[in-house]
Amino acid sequence: MKIRTMVIVKGLVQRVNFRRFTQQNAIRLQVTGWVQNLPDGSVEGCFEGEEAKVLALVDWCRTGPSASRVDAVVTERDTYTGEFDDFAIRR
Repeated sequence: MKIRTMVIVKGLVQRVNFRRFTQQNAIRLQVTGWVQNLPDGSVEGCFEGEEAKVLALVDWCRTGPSASRVDAVVTERDTYTGEFDDFAIRR
């Protein structure tokens, strides 16, 4: 089953390559969507793909890269659309 999950990651997650590592893991897991920094210092993502793969990417976000400190991960399941062809870093 394919799903879409919206994610907000809070903590020390900007200026530690969080978006780049998220993109690398998404590509490895064959998850599509995007990731972007938010003005409040958190990172937001939209992940689509096979349920197990999307959940694996969400689990990775709970730790992030070694330079990060994740305080909280807020997720919200949404309707799968299939609108993405790849995984992008938004500015």
